[in-house]
Amino acid sequence: MSQNTTRHYTSEQYLLPADTEETERLNHQHAWITQAFENRLHIAPVLLNTGDKVLESAAGSGIWALEFEAENAANGRIIDMECVDITNKQFPHQHPPNVHFSINSATDLPLDWVSSFSYAHQRLLIVAMNDSLWKKVVKELYRVLQPGGWIELLEVEAQELCFDVGPQSKKLVSLIKAMYGAKGIIGNLGTYLPSILTQAGFTQVGFERRDVPIGQSQADGNERKIFIRSKYWQNLWKAMKEPVLKGGGYGIVETGEEYDELLQDCGGEWDNSDKAHTTYYAVFAQKPL
Repeated sequence: MSQNTTRHYTSEQYLLPADTEETERLNHQHAWITQAFENRLHIAPVLLNTGDKVLESAAGSGIWALEFEAENAANGRIIDMECVDITNKQFPHQHPPNVHFSINSATDLPLDWVSSFSYAHQRLLIVAMNDSLWKKVVKELYRVLQPGGWIELLEVEAQELCFDVGPQSKKLVSLIKAMYGAKGIIGNLGTYLPSILTQAGFTQVGFERRDVPIGQSQADGNERKIFIRSKYWQNLWKAMKEPVLKGGGYGIVETGEEYDELLQDCGGEWDNSDKAHTTYYAVFAQKPL
C-alpha cells in the first residue's frame, strides 16, 4: 500500500499533521468557526483586566490567541498570554511581546503554573484525545486556573456525523467512525465534556451549539452569511491520509489514490446538498472561588 505523503506528523496519537498546509487549513477553520459564533472569540462569561493571564492550550498556528490579544488591546486591556503546543512548527514568526509561545503538552503543563490563569481556551483536540487523555487535560487546566477562572473547550460532534448525504460520503463516515473507534476517540463531546468538567470540580458548566453547513451558505436573521467551502472540509480528511493508510483503509479504501478519489466525490455530494453540516460545541465552566 503506497502512502505517497510528505506531511509532517508530530505524534502517533494526533491524527493531523503540523506543517504549512495544515496551518492554512487551521486559519480558514478559525474564520468560519468564529463567524458561526457571531464573530465572538469566546463564549465563556469571563471578565478580564489588564495584567490577567490567559492560556491557549494546543495553540496550533496561534491565530485565535493573536486575535484575542488584539481584541482585548483594542478595548484597553493588555493581557499576558501563554500559548502552548506539542510542536513549534506552526507558531507565528511575529507576535506581540505579551504573547508567549512554548512547546508543552496539554496533558502535562509546567508545574509552576499552578493557579496562574484567569481564562484557559482550547480548541479541537478531538483527534488527539481518548478518555484517559481528556481527563488528564481537564485536570491540568483545572490546576493552572485561578479560583474563579474560566475554561472553554471548543469541539466538534463526531458521533452523529451529518454529512453522509450520498453514497461516497456515507463511505467516508463509515471510515471515520472505524478509525475513531480504533483510536478510542470520544465522539459525543457535547455531552461528554460537560460531564468530565463537573467530575473535575468545575461549576457553572454550560455550552453553546452551532450547526454549520458544508459547501453551502446560510443566512441568519441579520442576513449575515456563513460560507463553508467543501474543499476545506475535504482538506481536513485529506490531512489524515497517512493515519488512514496506516490503519489499512479501515475496509473502505486500499490506496492513497482511492482515498483521494473518495474525498473528491464527497466534495461533489456536499456541494449539491443543503443538508450536509457539522456541529460545534463551545463548552465552558468555572473553577470555584
